[in-house]
Amino acid sequence: MNVRMNDTAFLRKAEVVARLRERLPRESVLFEEEDLRPWECDGLSAYRMVPGVVALPAGEEEARHVLRVAHALEVPVVARGAGTGLSGGAYPIADGVLLSLAKMKRILSVDPAARTARVQPGVRNLAISEAAAPYGLYYAPDPSSQIACTIGGNVAENAGGVHCLKYGLTVNNVLRVRGLTVEGEVVELGAEALDAPGYDLLALVTGSEGMLAVVTEVTVKLVPKPETARVVMASFDDLGRAGEAVAAVIAAGIIPAGLEMMDRPATRAVEEFVHAGYDLEAAAILLCESDGTPEEVEEEIGRMTDVLTRAGATAIRVSESEAERQRFWSGRKAAFPAVGRISPDYYCMDGTIPRKRLGEVLAFIGAMEKKYGLRCPNVSPAGDGNLHPLILFDGNDPDELRRTEQFASEVLQKCIEVGGTITGEHGVGIEKINEMCVQFSPEELETFRRVKRAFDPKGLLNPGKNIPTLHRCAEFGRMHVKRGALPHPELPRF
Repeated sequence: MNVRMNDTAFLRKAEVVARLRERLPRESVLFEEEDLRPWECDGLSAYRMVPGVVALPAGEEEARHVLRVAHALEVPVVARGAGTGLSGGAYPIADGVLLSLAKMKRILSVDPAARTARVQPGVRNLAISEAAAPYGLYYAPDPSSQIACTIGGNVAENAGGVHCLKYGLTVNNVLRVRGLTVEGEVVELGAEALDAPGYDLLALVTGSEGMLAVVTEVTVKLVPKPETARVVMASFDDLGRAGEAVAAVIAAGIIPAGLEMMDRPATRAVEEFVHAGYDLEAAAILLCESDGTPEEVEEEIGRMTDVLTRAGATAIRVSESEAERQRFWSGRKAAFPAVGRISPDYYCMDGTIPRKRLGEVLAFIGAMEKKYGLRCPNVSPAGDGNLHPLILFDGNDPDELRRTEQFASEVLQKCIEVGGTITGEHGVGIEKINEMCVQFSPEELETFRRVKRAFDPKGLLNPGKNIPTLHRCAEFGRMHVKRGALPHPELPRF
């Protein structure tokens, strides 16, 4: 073990490791720096912290032991799935235990009659649909990272995806969650029936970012695969008109299976990467999917085409095969790695606004590009008003990181100003914790803290995330507080 630590810290870390290894195999408790380094961040890679200890339980009983040890020793715990989150929700604590659920990856059952699947938290999102495919079923929420992200992480962040406009977010597709409290007690929330008695704690835990409980099992809804699906790709010569077209589609009473927008910088980055067949001359494109029976799809495609034409589309192209439909979506789902090829780093924002204000906010983002001297391609699940500006920067340049943070903060505050919110599907984590002070009053934040204390009185589960302290809000009102500085000096330290 690292002998450079002071004696007290060394002894405390040694005690944690020894207690964890009473039930976990030696290889499932990591504490040497070279073993800990791969766990230093999640998808929000701009901020890094080496955890004190990493525990990798193989099942619920081992996970219970980790929590019981941490609770007894008053050591903070951060639960982690695949690490694909983009708000720092799984950002580790130097003096805490990172609880990885990666080994808990069994699909426990698929019930085609009930249209449900029961899975462990480490199961990949896409693996659920793959297991359900022989029965003509699939799991609807499909984040861009679905080949890697896990269902436990999806529950923690209430993840969405390109088809959440029609089929809903994770909270709309989960029936039951089994989890552990900070004391290691088993709780079961929700039910496989239509409703569960009592308060809807399932909805409360979904999206709680690992601050209330640690998920150990999830029962999800499965839906039938549609008979057919086709995508309309509409081009626009103006970002504002593209935004207005989104509102026009929804106002016409059409709820597409997916409705996404990409601006020219995003489509050009994507086209070089996956060759999706996008119109690179357009200022923006919309991808509008219709699914259902062939007759339903044909009728809805016709209606969408009429609306988009009246809204000013300069070109419209409809997928003619399943392969072409998949190719159109492959570009959208590859947008984040595509911009990673053209910039040393990127900062993926996540805000939600009223659809009718989309053009206004995109124009604001364009002005921020000039103000801060940073490029910002835009990818937007526009049908539900979600925004994903991708601010490009070089993390090796401290000034660029500072400007990126300020750029991001202004965008989030603009979302609030126009009647939106600071997140749609990525969560708050450490990334948006300052802006929580803008969106919510001190009284509202105190209500959030009371909920947290009801589940976790000692504040050991994922501390420093999601809910800012009053002190932090006071500081944010005066200066830009360094993100990721976790104000928990009262917690025991290694």
